[in-house]
Amino acid sequence: MPELWMPGAARLDVGDHAPTDGGPAKAIGHITWDRNATAARPQDLVPYLNLRSYFAGSGAGNAPHILWDPFEGRFTQFLPANSRSKSLADKPGGTRTNRAGKVVLQVEALFFPYCRVGKEIYPRLVDTPCKGWDQLQDWVHSWGVPNRWPMGRPDDFVPHRSESVWAKEAGWYGHSQVPENNHQDPGSWPAFTDTPAPSRPKYEPFPGASFFKAGRRSPIIAAMHKRLVAEGCNKYQSSTNADVWGSGDERSYAAWQRKLGYAGADADGVPGKTSWDKLKVPNS
Repeated sequence: MPELWMPGAARLDVGDHAPTDGGPAKAIGHITWDRNATAARPQDLVPYLNLRSYFAGSGAGNAPHILWDPFEGRFTQFLPANSRSKSLADKPGGTRTNRAGKVVLQVEALFFPYCRVGKEIYPRLVDTPCKGWDQLQDWVHSWGVPNRWPMGRPDDFVPHRSESVWAKEAGWYGHSQVPENNHQDPGSWPAFTDTPAPSRPKYEPFPGASFFKAGRRSPIIAAMHKRLVAEGCNKYQSSTNADVWGSGDERSYAAWQRKLGYAGADADGVPGKTSWDKLKVPNS
């Protein structure tokens, strides 16, 4: 079981936890971009403790999961891995950017272009020591995020966005690659080190009874829909919005529970772990 809190990171829990929607596991790379510097006019890096205090205080509503100091290898975590954060713009309708995956782990690197640390000037994040990147990558990877960039590893400050790729592909994304957002960071990101691919369960783990609420949209629900139909428990009136939990899902799941021999309150249409494991919903 992966760790909810990154080993070695300082923990400053800002609360306001909320689940993600399921689907391809993602990580998002941001930079803090606290000051606008140029090659001709570099500026001193903002102190790490300033950003840590901001995200733990007045900036909690925008806090990422992880604040990373690539110069010293320090980390602070503000939310557990299984909660969404609010670091991405999320417009009404469309994809719920901060929740669009089994996990959507958001990392803010303490950096802005042409920051100055001591006598050194750093034009790009990859020019920094990138201390701690191995540990960060390994922890993110443990949550099923593959070491890949579905839209390409960031190497400029130009937006590159594809809603279809975002919806289907697991991996790392730059802030500049996320739908509904207009930021252009991070501009660069360190290369992956060699790490074995995490093993994925063949079937979708039980997400908990509280996951199944009216209006919940998730690929997990769509996969469950198909399995219930395949098991002869089709009580749906339509296949429209098959990824949204509704009354048809409840009736169909109740039929599945009865097929397993449950009755009464045990066949109320709300998935439980035993019946869910027996349904063998494919891992999405």
